[in-house]
Amino acid sequence: MMNYEIFKEVVKEKFMDYMPEKFKGMELVVEPVEKVNVTLDGIILREEGRNISPTIYINDMYKKYQDCGDLEETLMAACDFMERAYEQVPVVDVDSIMKDANEKIVFQLINTEQNKTFLEQVPHREFQDLSIVYKVIISADKDAVQSSKITNEFAKRLGMSEEQLFKCAAENTRRLFPPVVRSMNDIMKEMFARDGMPQEIAEMMIAEIPPEQTMWVISNEKGINGAASMLYENELHELAESLESDLYILPSSVHEVIAVSSDMGSPEMLAQMVVEVNMQEVSLDERLSNQVYHYDKDLRKLTLATDTPNKRLDGIVAEPPLVYDAKEKSR
Repeated sequence: MMNYEIFKEVVKEKFMDYMPEKFKGMELVVEPVEKVNVTLDGIILREEGRNISPTIYINDMYKKYQDCGDLEETLMAACDFMERAYEQVPVVDVDSIMKDANEKIVFQLINTEQNKTFLEQVPHREFQDLSIVYKVIISADKDAVQSSKITNEFAKRLGMSEEQLFKCAAENTRRLFPPVVRSMNDIMKEMFARDGMPQEIAEMMIAEIPPEQTMWVISNEKGINGAASMLYENELHELAESLESDLYILPSSVHEVIAVSSDMGSPEMLAQMVVEVNMQEVSLDERLSNQVYHYDKDLRKLTLATDTPNKRLDGIVAEPPLVYDAKEKSR
């Protein structure tokens, strides 16, 4: 079986052979694509007069190749996906996006350490160990949100500074994706009900969880990039007041965070739980942080509660620098 680098070169060479005839005149471009927490090898087809093209990733193709072991099957499946994606990609009026972008700019939270290269390309501001980045919403419905990241170049075209982007995003994100705080108990009841469990049994099971051990999920109405909802302090304050305690905030993923009473346990213990869940249950592109945050209800302030050494989200531990003994050995 080919290793990834050889596979990538073969894909570059063979991909267009499997595309339908109507695509033959297009230019195949393979380029790195900076995504949250990862850099992927993207394939796009360039066509004169078309400013938007779907992107598929060689990384995903390689996973399929590893599973099936058949190069031709992998290429055929990828080309079929590209063809369908090309037909479904919406026609985007760039001028229209530029015209009312002020109303559609929202923010997202990502990990600073894991996204250093990406952050060089986009306007952003740091928040604890995270960074706030910006997107413009192209379309949104109950099932999906289509957006485009605001790069440094895009911001210049909009004529907006980072401060202006933040001001717009702070207003728009709350309006377009209202913050939602829900008890994990309620979420579990809904899950039990969907599985057919009688309500009285679900109520009895949930009632056994002490109030001080209840978890609260903070996200938005769509559950997409909802971790940014913890930037809205009013919701944190209302929850802390109702619990009559400070909060610890656990970064569950880029889509949501979990709040617990500060009586729940030590932040170091909670951080270890976050790390374990991140590494075992959360895909790399959805991990937010290995830290835990503290919300002080009296100061109404959110700060880092931990300083874990494993700040990277991909499990890679930086090797300590080599130390050389410069002392001349005695003869």
